[in-house]
Amino acid sequence: MITKTDWPVMPLKIEGNEAEFFSPHQWNTIEAATARIYPTDKDPGAREANVVRYIDRYISGIDYIFASGDGSGFLKMSGKLADAWRARIARLQANYKQGIEQLDALSQDSFGKNFVDLGEKQQDDILALMSGQPKPEPVVLSQTSPLSSALQGVGDDGMGFFEALCLHTRQGMFCDPVYGGNENRVGWDLVGFPGPKSLKDTLDMTYSIKEYFVHDVPWEDLVPHYAEHKS
Repeated sequence: MITKTDWPVMPLKIEGNEAEFFSPHQWNTIEAATARIYPTDKDPGAREANVVRYIDRYISGIDYIFASGDGSGFLKMSGKLADAWRARIARLQANYKQGIEQLDALSQDSFGKNFVDLGEKQQDDILALMSGQPKPEPVVLSQTSPLSSALQGVGDDGMGFFEALCLHTRQGMFCDPVYGGNENRVGWDLVGFPGPKSLKDTLDMTYSIKEYFVHDVPWEDLVPHYAEHKS
């Protein structure tokens, strides 16, 4: 049983963009890269959601891993759990440091400038070069992707820099704002998700998504695959 003594809460830092891990150049480079993964168009993108702040806090150490249930801060880990997370974060830090260096090396070789100093089209070219895949075509929310039925992983263990960057950009775009991203709930607004004003609202039932569910639906209609096997 986990008691309050086992999980002390560190006060939440909610203001400002002061970097916890990145140097100014690293911060600007990652901000520029995330802004090409979720560009700003008629809707806000990764830059407006402050995705770079989410990533910076996440890989800064073990202070921003688990938000407390009431949203007042983050749980302070100790013992073997803290040691395991420190090792994991250390790998991510090295991954990002090397990835940023690679971004700049590719940019220098191709255009004679660092990544952050390139135009958007050139930045797209560098990200495509790093990924080994062509730049994806634009999508809209009404489209069905061939991968829409597949579960997207949320673990970054063993990922290369580009894959981790894409995953962390998605997380920072749509996470609870307590983690530093999704500033002003722009990610939630983008997809029409009426998220809670605070994590505390999910504990005392001030916030609920019950009204958005269709009620009294036979389970066979929801999971026909299992119904077929049962018959």
